[in-house]
Amino acid sequence: MKLALFDLDHTLLPLDSDHAWGQFTTRIGWTDAEAFTRRNDEFFAQYQAGALDIHDYVRFSTAAVRERGAQAAAAAHQRFMREVIEPQLLPAARELVERHRRAGDLLLIVTATNEFVTRPIARALGVDELLAVELARGPDGWYSGEIAGTPSFREGKVQRLEQWLAARGLGWGAVHTTFYSDSLNDLPLLEKADVPVATNPSPGLRALAQQRGWRILDLFETPA
Repeated sequence: MKLALFDLDHTLLPLDSDHAWGQFTTRIGWTDAEAFTRRNDEFFAQYQAGALDIHDYVRFSTAAVRERGAQAAAAAHQRFMREVIEPQLLPAARELVERHRRAGDLLLIVTATNEFVTRPIARALGVDELLAVELARGPDGWYSGEIAGTPSFREGKVQRLEQWLAARGLGWGAVHTTFYSDSLNDLPLLEKADVPVATNPSPGLRALAQQRGWRILDLFETPA
């Protein structure tokens, strides 16, 4: 079985969907602009530096959704898709996904962003299999702010993919994997993949990919 694995943010999208969702909730008045933006930017910098506490971040990033409830959250996300995400589903990323689909590969998005934000984005890209941070639910059936199971972050992406394979009676030896990512946070899965592709890579990942002879793909622009 051939698997095409894609990180989402800054890989298939030229933005960070979680960060963008936070900015959107501020724009529609769900959060205090100054306080939320400052904290959101702090978390984003921690992510870029490889120092993010994913549990703290998920509690923070889902607070507004938890407070507003399911109906309001769904309506806001539909607007978020129209206004923010859909204009950024660029032809180069769509064609990359379709190229693998035409080749008969099974497509998976493997992202450290939570399922609430990313599931509609995966659907818009035509990718049915999504390994995202799963959100635990409380007694009321709504999100609690905690993570369910292993977060698909750093080494957790490898673990989640192993769980996905095991549920289908498969192991690494039964699949051929190509993985596209922009971030050194994804180094564990890049090293595990048969074909690692540094995609729109951060400076650190670009340097490592050049050192190791990995393919480098700039989907959205060619660096100077």
